Amino acid sequence: MSTGLNKYAKYALVLLLSVGLILFTEQMKFIKNGEGHITIGTIAGLSVLWLFSFIGVLISTLMKKVPLKFLQDFPVLGWVSIVSLICCLISDVFVDAIANVNFLSITTPILAFAGISVADRLVDLRKTSWRVAIVAVFVFTGTYVGSALLSELGLYLSSK
Repeated sequence: MSTGLNKYAKYALVLLLSVGLILFTEQMKFIKNGEGHITIGTIAGLSVLWLFSFIGVLISTLMKKVPLKFLQDFPVLGWVSIVSLICCLISDVFVDAIANVNFLSITTPILAFAGISVADRLVDLRKTSWRVAIVAVFVFTGTYVGSALLSELGLYLSSK
């Protein structure tokens, strides 16, 4: 039983490290701009985000024991999103707490986490054909051009 507890303690510490990174990026923003500081509201919002993330990790590990394959394979990020959505729909207290956290301060650790989770599957990526790279280039190019065209259309329509 102690190994299971150690595993959850590791998850909690990794999530706490993420919260620390968010606090660091928030403080760097304040130092760069020369104004503001980290408030109790920011810490409360980060605590709520930590709680949602930890509950999502717990649900994900519990679902690994369920005999349904789609629940076993459901990603942790999906469980965290579902927990966050349900809690925020239940009470505005969570929404108000999270609103105190700067969105851009959150993105750096999240993108780092996404990069680590993708790097974990590079072996699977090597097994795919080289044609996937060509398709990816066209998808990225199409997304960029489509976004640029929509932006130009929006700017054109708003200038009248």
